[in-house]
Amino acid sequence: MALASLHEVSLSLGGPLLLDRASLMVKKGERIGLVGRNGAGKTTLLRLLAGKLRPDSGNIVFEPGTRVSLLPQSVPDDLPGTVYDVVASGGKEHLELLKRYHELAARLTQAHAGAREGAEASVDAGVGVSAGEGVGASARDGRQHQALLRELEQVQQRLESTGAWQFHGRVKEALALHRLDGEAEFASLSAGMKRRVLLARALMVEPDLLLLDEPTNHLDIDTIVWLEDLLLKLTKTIIFVTHDRAFLQRLATRIVELDRGRLLSFACSYDRYLERREALLAAEEKAWQEFDKTLAQEEAWIRRGVRARRTRNEGRVRALEQLRLEREQRRERMGHPRLAIVEAERSGRLVVEAERVSFSYGDNKILKDFSTAVIRGDRVGILGPNGSGKTTLLKLLLGELTPQQGRVRLGSGVKVAYFDQLRAQLDEERTVKDAVADGAEMVVVEGKRRHVVGYLEEFLFTPEQIHGPVRLLSGGERNRLLLAKLFCVPS
Repeated sequence: MALASLHEVSLSLGGPLLLDRASLMVKKGERIGLVGRNGAGKTTLLRLLAGKLRPDSGNIVFEPGTRVSLLPQSVPDDLPGTVYDVVASGGKEHLELLKRYHELAARLTQAHAGAREGAEASVDAGVGVSAGEGVGASARDGRQHQALLRELEQVQQRLESTGAWQFHGRVKEALALHRLDGEAEFASLSAGMKRRVLLARALMVEPDLLLLDEPTNHLDIDTIVWLEDLLLKLTKTIIFVTHDRAFLQRLATRIVELDRGRLLSFACSYDRYLERREALLAAEEKAWQEFDKTLAQEEAWIRRGVRARRTRNEGRVRALEQLRLEREQRRERMGHPRLAIVEAERSGRLVVEAERVSFSYGDNKILKDFSTAVIRGDRVGILGPNGSGKTTLLKLLLGELTPQQGRVRLGSGVKVAYFDQLRAQLDEERTVKDAVADGAEMVVVEGKRRHVVGYLEEFLFTPEQIHGPVRLLSGGERNRLLLAKLFCVPS
């Protein structure tokens, strides 16, 4: 049975159609892996299903009563409060019901206390009240009292039917399940730990349809395995976007590809999908070659002129016009970016050295008496669980943080290019062009001056994107932009 369905849905966010009369049926219990190139519209599709966007045309229909929850791709850095507060905010409806219940109960208590104090004060003061005034006030108070009682009863019934009375216990269970410290401040957590908090929040809704946008981003290896096991046990319908092939292979019961506005469904594993997709692309390429050959022949015929103007050839002319229209509307597949790392002038043998470095966040010790040396040509991988201090270590080695004990020394002539996992180096309001060239028209790449537009086109950015703001780019496109920014700087 279909839990949700898209019918002939189209949507554009100012450029080419991200969805072009796309249709999809989502069945209960499926785990759909949504794949596609960066900027294809995967996040946009999830936001449509979550009700955060509306299509330009077409319909999205859910089974009545369907609850939808979305884990966003980006990790917000401005959520206030503790981990408990953030996780509990996932049950917004429960929180609002509980808040309303306590407000009504408090008003009833105050009304009772006020009536009692008023009666006692009147008796003590010997104040007399006329029969008419007394009856009117009593009737008015009685109606208000009954209205409060009726609303309190309705709220209580909803609390019982939705299980909101047990909400605090459910939050505690979620914290334990996701191995989270409810008292920790959310803002102080690492990106990976924040990701786990946001996943716990998304599940607090008890959704029928769970939408996950890059759920493995920022997670350590053990947590990814834990997440796979958790999602396999859930009796939920899941649509997820990821570039983690192992995660796709293990979790997806169906692959849906978003390609040039179309949704293509593959009821198979990810490995099998790759094989079938290659066959489809080869068939598409062959069909295009035949089409282009026919179009070229007809264009040559029309250029000969005289015979084409004869009445009996008008049908052939109309057919050529249709061929031209189809060729104009064809959307080519995106190519691959050209990556070239620009090397700086030769530095010394030592890249960076740390001597007896110690660093803590309050009582949380990140490093103690840590020493290392990185030599030119080394490729060093830093592993560790979420929150263990991997990013902190990088920032210490780069000089962005100062060690509390010990010292860090960069080698002679070393120039650093740093890819930040949260892309903090990108100003969302600047244009893509200015984000790379800092307002200039030229950049230096591989020792040569290049126009920034031509350089960015090699990273597969369209002219509209190049002159548009960074905030309109998808997460994958922002990563590509950050690489473009780094690769035109000596490193």
